[in-house]
Amino acid sequence: MRKQLIADLAWGVGIVALALVATFARNLGYIDAETVTRLVLGATGLMVAWFGNRMPKTIAPSTRARQAQRVGGWSMALSGLVYAALWAFAPLQAALIFGCGAIILGMAVTLGYCLSLRAKAKAA
Repeated sequence: MRKQLIADLAWGVGIVALALVATFARNLGYIDAETVTRLVLGATGLMVAWFGNRMPKTIAPSTRARQAQRVGGWSMALSGLVYAALWAFAPLQAALIFGCGAIILGMAVTLGYCLSLRAKAKAA
């Protein structure tokens, strides 16, 4: 548990540090504001993908919970990678719309699968 907390805090501190360094570089004229946005939001997408990858590796109390974790892990990892790739390569408006759409779709897939597992459990 402590190891997970340290990793979670490292992601948070890392993204804040990236934002501060990128803002400092922008103030010095090395990069522009769009690059700062792309760097920070791309790192956020990688963080979502990392958490999605880690999700199925945690302990779950039942078989259905493990199934939900696997599907949730896959959907969040993939949506985080899509989000990061869009912020790296797509135009800003497209990255915003489709990137947020990818994250929302990943959450919807996870929620939908959890609800379907719940319905199957009630039917059984």
